[in-house]
Amino acid sequence: MSFRTINPATGEFVKEFPLQSDAEVFAALETADKLYREDWKFRPVAERARIVGRAAQILREKRDEYVEYLTLEMGKVTRFGYFEVDLVADILDYYAERGEEFLAEQSLPGRPGAKLIAEPIGVILAIEPWNFPYYQPARVAASQLVAGNVVMMKHAESVPQCALAFARLFEEAGAPEGAYTNLFCSIEQIAMLVDDFRVRGVTLTGSEKAGTSVGERAGRNLKKAILELGGSDPALILEGAPLEHAVEQVVMGRTYNSGQGCVNIKRVIVVGRARGEQMLAALKERFAAIKVGDPKDEATLVGPLSSERAVEGLLRLIEDAKAAGARIVHGGDRVDRPGFYLEPTIITDISESNPLYQEEAFGPVLSFYVVNTEEEAIELANATRFGLGGYVFDADVEHAQQVATRIEAGMVYINSCFADSPSLPFGGVKNSGFGRELSELGIGEFLNRKLVTVAP
Repeated sequence: MSFRTINPATGEFVKEFPLQSDAEVFAALETADKLYREDWKFRPVAERARIVGRAAQILREKRDEYVEYLTLEMGKVTRFGYFEVDLVADILDYYAERGEEFLAEQSLPGRPGAKLIAEPIGVILAIEPWNFPYYQPARVAASQLVAGNVVMMKHAESVPQCALAFARLFEEAGAPEGAYTNLFCSIEQIAMLVDDFRVRGVTLTGSEKAGTSVGERAGRNLKKAILELGGSDPALILEGAPLEHAVEQVVMGRTYNSGQGCVNIKRVIVVGRARGEQMLAALKERFAAIKVGDPKDEATLVGPLSSERAVEGLLRLIEDAKAAGARIVHGGDRVDRPGFYLEPTIITDISESNPLYQEEAFGPVLSFYVVNTEEEAIELANATRFGLGGYVFDADVEHAQQVATRIEAGMVYINSCFADSPSLPFGGVKNSGFGRELSELGIGEFLNRKLVTVAP
């Protein structure tokens, strides 16, 4: 096992980075823990925040360079790369500007002399995926560095240059060695780190299998874990929803980041047979017009998938869905060109026994359902083990909000495919995991809210 750059747009090998030895990994842990105990946690919040804010400034100054890494290593369409870089800079600024407010002492109503003090807890181990190489680490690092914790980051094996670039941000911003540590380590070494008492919290974004393993190990070691494990996010198109707007949002919500997003729209559920036929026809027309190709081309909407393994996995899922009776409305095949490309795909007639009914399709593959009533739509939306995001489209916003309260998800968006913001908490329920990142909730996940009370 090693960390390797393979260009998804061409399939060509670019560069390889060796794994760190056990000695190197635990020397890095010793450095991080020592910095936390002797220095970082004692610095004023304002000083830690200045470093994080400086990292945001550097990222904006080197915007083009950071986007290049995204396109090279995971095939991210360039215009979406700029969106990710800008969002990450906003996240860093958000915690730099709001940190003191979020960490301020709190008095307790009804008990004079009692207060809560927000204190850091130590080394936080983060295990992050390849689909948003800066956004995912930023959700952890920005909040936790301001909070006074230190972060050790194990990134995905396919984005090592993105991982190194993100670590350089904090080094160039003036963070001392050990505040943010990039790791090129193995799964076995991650397990050893979770077992080590000096690591006080673990956060992972990844698969159910990875979440189960990390969550179990963290629990066995009596340390907190935050898990974000993907989803099968439904978009409910209610009877009053303007179809043209819904189609536009579904196309963007399914194809953004080439469909490789935990909270991308995965399933469309239309109320009403006639409206369902209309929407399916419109989506088929729009999917047929999508430009698939070079991620650096300004006209491209869908670039390559991240790896050969990703393409093969989706092709197997599509074939299994067809074998179980599903109908391919559009796409379903590999694009005939070098690199890891898949046609934008729409699949319908999906029965409860079909593998696609439950499995997350992590790419530009849309499942399409039509039901007769709103109650059926809500029931179908919740008929999955996942509970990350959900979407409701309706002209009557008040009614859409009522429906949103019945969707089993950590986040529900109304009349829009996304609402990315540092101030909005991110996380799910059911098998999509637990805990929250971003907003004030995110900075509080790895804090000791210490009670200090004076006797009357």
